[in-house]
Amino acid sequence: MEKISVKEILEAVGGQLLGNVDADSTFIVNVQTDSREAAAGDLFVAIIGERLDAHRFVPGAMEKGAEGCLVSKAPEAVPEGKFCILVPDTTRAMGDLAAYYRRKLGIPVVAVTGSVGKTTTKDMVASVLSSKYRTLKTAGNLNNHVGLPMTVFCLSKEDEIAVLEMGMNHLGEIDYLVRIAQPDVAVITNVGDAHIGNLGSRENILRAKCEIFRGLKKGGTAVLNGDDALLTTLRPGAERVKDADGDGSRPFAEMYAGIDDGGFTFHWAGESEGCDYRAVNIEDTLPDEVRCEAQTPSGTFAVEIPSLGRHMIYPAMTAAAVGQYFGLSEEEIAAGIRDFKATRMRMDVEKPGKGILLYNDTYNANPQSMKAALGILANAPAERKVAVVGDMLELEPFAERLHREVGVYAAELPIDTLVTVGTRAGWLAEAALEHDMEDVRPCADKEEAKKVLEELVGPNTAFLFKASRGMALEELCAFVRGRIS
Repeated sequence: MEKISVKEILEAVGGQLLGNVDADSTFIVNVQTDSREAAAGDLFVAIIGERLDAHRFVPGAMEKGAEGCLVSKAPEAVPEGKFCILVPDTTRAMGDLAAYYRRKLGIPVVAVTGSVGKTTTKDMVASVLSSKYRTLKTAGNLNNHVGLPMTVFCLSKEDEIAVLEMGMNHLGEIDYLVRIAQPDVAVITNVGDAHIGNLGSRENILRAKCEIFRGLKKGGTAVLNGDDALLTTLRPGAERVKDADGDGSRPFAEMYAGIDDGGFTFHWAGESEGCDYRAVNIEDTLPDEVRCEAQTPSGTFAVEIPSLGRHMIYPAMTAAAVGQYFGLSEEEIAAGIRDFKATRMRMDVEKPGKGILLYNDTYNANPQSMKAALGILANAPAERKVAVVGDMLELEPFAERLHREVGVYAAELPIDTLVTVGTRAGWLAEAALEHDMEDVRPCADKEEAKKVLEELVGPNTAFLFKASRGMALEELCAFVRGRIS
C-alpha cells in the first residue's frame, strides 16, 4: 500500500478526528482488521461482526504500534501521538476508503463474478495478464465486503493491473463491491444455483450478478459466458427475462435498460457459434490437461489448459478476451493459460502411486460444479472410480430437488461407487439408487465415511472428493492418502 495521510482518510470516509495529531503530516501505510497483526504505520479497522465487536481490541492495536483506528464507538482516551477516526459504520467507511485509494492509484481493474468458476476464472485471467503486466489478484476467495477492500489496499504504484473477485449471497452486495472496484472490465462466468436459497430464483441471481454493470466504467468492456441461457438474454434483440413480481417494480426491465444505456462493449466467450472468443477442436479426455484452439476476432491459436474438465475452456476463453483487451499477443495469452495454477483444493490432482488418483475439489460446491467434477471422474484413467461427495449448502428451499438432480446425473455416469456424506447428500444417494446405480453408500458423517473408504482404498482407483466448504471434505482426501502404502 502507498502511504495516505489522515487528511485523505477523513475526506474519504467523512469521519471525525479524535486525538492530537496533525492530519496533513500523519500517514498510514497499511490497513489491518486483525489487531494481533497490528504494527507501526497501520490503520486498525474495528469491525463489528455477527459474533465479535473489534472495538474491544482498539487499545491493544495501538499498543502494538498501529498509528490509529477507524471506529464507530469513541474510545475513552486516545494515546498521545495516536488518532481515531469516528464514523457511523466502520465496514462501510473501510469500503469508502478503498474506493478512494483505488481512484487515487488509477490502475486498471478487472472484476470477476458468477455462480460457478469465478475463482478459477480470476486465477486464469491473472495468469494471462501476468505474462505482460505486473498483476495483483484477489488471494483465495477474499471476495466479500471485507476481503475486496483489503485486496485493494494491497495495490501499489508498481502494480499495473488488478483482478478482483466479487462474491455475493444477496441482492445489493455486488453493487456495493463494484462501486469500490470501479472496473474497466467486468466478467460474469455464468448464472447458476449457488445461493438460490437466499435469492429465490435463477432470474434473481442474474439480476444480482448484473449489478456489476453499475460500477463498470463508461466505455468499459464486459466479457460474458456466451453459452449461458440467462446471460445471453443480455444480447441485443434477445428475449429478455420479465418481471415475475407483478408488483409494478419492473426490476428486470430497469436492469436491461441500464445495461443498454451503459455504453459498454460486450464480448462472448464459450464454444457456441455466437461466441467471438470460441473454443473449437476441444480435447477433454487427456490425463492432465484440456487442449483446444481459440478462435478470436484477431485470429486462431492453440491453447493448452493445465487442468481437467471441458468446463475449463470458459475461463480460458474469458482470459483470452481480457488479454486481447489489454493488448496481449496470441503467444502471450497462450503462455499465460499454460502457466495457470488453480487456487488450492480446486480440482487438485494427486498421483500417490499404485495407479491411484486423488481429485481434491473440496473448496466449495454447487449443482453445476458438482456435475462438472463427476464428469471429470467419469473420464479418469483408472479401472475403478469412486465419488465421495458431501452436502451442498445454501440451497434451501431447493436443496432436496437440486441434490436429487445431481444424484440422477451421477447414476448416468460410468462411476463404480458413490459415497455420500451428510444429511442433504443423502437425497443425492437416494436419487442415484432410484436410477439404478448399484454401489451407493450413504454416510451420516465423515467418521462413518472413513470406515467405508477403508474398504475402498486399492490400486488403479480414482477418488473424487467434493462438497461445500463447510463440510471440510479434504479430511477424507487426507485419510485416503494416508492409507496408501
